[in-house]
Amino acid sequence: MGPPHSAARYSPPVLPQYHHHQPQHNSYKRSRCWDVSVTVFSVVGYFKVMLMRRRWAASAPSEQMDKGSGKNNQNRLCFLASLSAFFWILLLYLHFVVLANNNVTESTQLQSDPINPPEVIPTFLKRHSITEPLKKATENSAVNESTQSHPEPTPAHLTDDQVTEPLKKATENGGHQTENYPFIRALKTIENKTDPCGGRYIYVHDLPPRFNEDMLKECKSLSLWTNMCKFTTNAGLGPPLENVEGVFSNTGWYATNQFAVDVIFNNRMKQYECLTHDSSIAAAIFVPFYAGFDIARYLWGHNVSTRDAASLDLVDWLTKRPEWGIMGGKDHFLVAGRITWDFRRLTDEESDWGNKLLFLPAAKNMSMLVVESSPWNANDFGIPYPTYFHPAKDDDVFSWQGRMRNLERKWLFSFAGAPRPGNPKSIRGQIIDQCRNSKVCKLLECDFGESKCHSPSSIMQMFQSSLFCLQPQGDSYTRRSAFDSMLAGCIPVFFHPGSAYTQYTWHLPKNYSTYSVFIPEDDIRKRNVTIEERLSQISPEQVKIMRETVINLIPSLIYADPRSKLETFKDSFDVAVQAVIDKVTRLRRNIIEGRTEYDNFVEENSWKYALLDEGQREVGGHEWDPFFSKPKDANGESNSSSAEVAKNSWKNEQRDHTQ
Repeated sequence: MGPPHSAARYSPPVLPQYHHHQPQHNSYKRSRCWDVSVTVFSVVGYFKVMLMRRRWAASAPSEQMDKGSGKNNQNRLCFLASLSAFFWILLLYLHFVVLANNNVTESTQLQSDPINPPEVIPTFLKRHSITEPLKKATENSAVNESTQSHPEPTPAHLTDDQVTEPLKKATENGGHQTENYPFIRALKTIENKTDPCGGRYIYVHDLPPRFNEDMLKECKSLSLWTNMCKFTTNAGLGPPLENVEGVFSNTGWYATNQFAVDVIFNNRMKQYECLTHDSSIAAAIFVPFYAGFDIARYLWGHNVSTRDAASLDLVDWLTKRPEWGIMGGKDHFLVAGRITWDFRRLTDEESDWGNKLLFLPAAKNMSMLVVESSPWNANDFGIPYPTYFHPAKDDDVFSWQGRMRNLERKWLFSFAGAPRPGNPKSIRGQIIDQCRNSKVCKLLECDFGESKCHSPSSIMQMFQSSLFCLQPQGDSYTRRSAFDSMLAGCIPVFFHPGSAYTQYTWHLPKNYSTYSVFIPEDDIRKRNVTIEERLSQISPEQVKIMRETVINLIPSLIYADPRSKLETFKDSFDVAVQAVIDKVTRLRRNIIEGRTEYDNFVEENSWKYALLDEGQREVGGHEWDPFFSKPKDANGESNSSSAEVAKNSWKNEQRDHTQ
């Protein structure tokens, strides 16, 4: 009798079909093991059914079993042996083939495609490319392919917070290590104590000649009233001065134009000992654009498009460079040998003054060095006007300082300048009156036409014979005369903090009383005190100490001959470059540490921050606040105050060169 009818219809289980696919780490391993397990159980099930069929067969009539008992026993033994062999072969296959293959595949996959690859911040950083990819990298276990596309350069208008915050979040969440910042190589050079240029490298952009050298070829057009060609000779120092009256040294003296800093600074940079062609190790990046010469040629009789053309062209060129993307231009600096108001046009009205270079988004990120900065803006910094003295070697400086110490000074105070009858706020008229009425004051009046004010020899001779030199505001806050007087060892007397104290914070001591005298303008206007009385109260011993401080400051206030290099002294150029490097280095370290330099920074209070003591992070009220109150009219600063200041400065230049 055969097996039951239902068992006769039984079909062996269908073995699962394996679909080949790319392994996915642990999930792939689990799926293969599951497939093999299913296979094993399917085979075991098959043989179990076969055993059941044989048992059913065993229930047939005994007479049939007896007839084939020997044959059935033999079949059972063969079947069990086959089943045992198949089972062991299957186990060996599972161990040596399937699992071993999984381990090799997984190892290869981990090496070629890590789950969490280290992400390096690209050189070109777009603002959302900094924020979003870093944010996703810390939130997800893998980086999405979209965040690995080629990013674009950083927009020029990034603020400190916009640069710092994304990097800060990435650092806090463990998304990046210090080595991933694009400027880390530059910071690491500081640690190399065997490298004398470590932390001091400067990269100089190779600008097209239209931004600098081509202007010098058209030197006659650089000023409406002055032929600047002679002043651009000798690397920007101008023609040599003859020492006919014995006022100067025999060498190192030149008839330098007060607005020639552009070319002097650029030529000094060519002699800088730590230049590099590798921008990745640069502590700062210099832009050799002659910004002052550019605006000077177009200030009068040209529309705003012409005045802005070179500035817009420059920004377009810079922002396309890979160096710009590292910090969005915050490591860039340039020089303009004019007052800041020539570059701060607020409107596009043809009657408005100057160009808008310093208001361009890209320029707001850069540092611009000018001979007079704005107290209300954070992207310009004051550097000294050039004097007539440009020593080629240290001995020239030592010799001059010694001579200034030993001079006999017969005048208590002196003043060289002209009144400003058109400016009701000017105190020059009162100063001139007081000097005329004093027997201890030397006055050198300046006006149209021939004047000793236009003679470097006459000016320096007067300063050398005076203990104190009066330095009221000119057409703007500052005067070149302040630096000429200190070069002569004369103690400057200032009447407005914007004339020096908040301007040249890189070059002058924070404690202004060590080298100067401050008499508030209102004291002169209200006749609270006479200048002679105030200066006479200073003891001879204190005068000697203050004069020695001034004389010791001389090296940092002059520009050395660009064709040579001082060995032990740091001149005005050296001081300015180091200050820029320090500024950029602080910013980079703050980015890494996820902090800002100041708390609650307010740009309109920019003049206050350089006056803070070490460790202070926030400004408050200051005794000089009344001196820097801005006009309430939104257009007042550009259309009245600063514009008129700049125009008057040019009128004064016209007067100086009309002889």
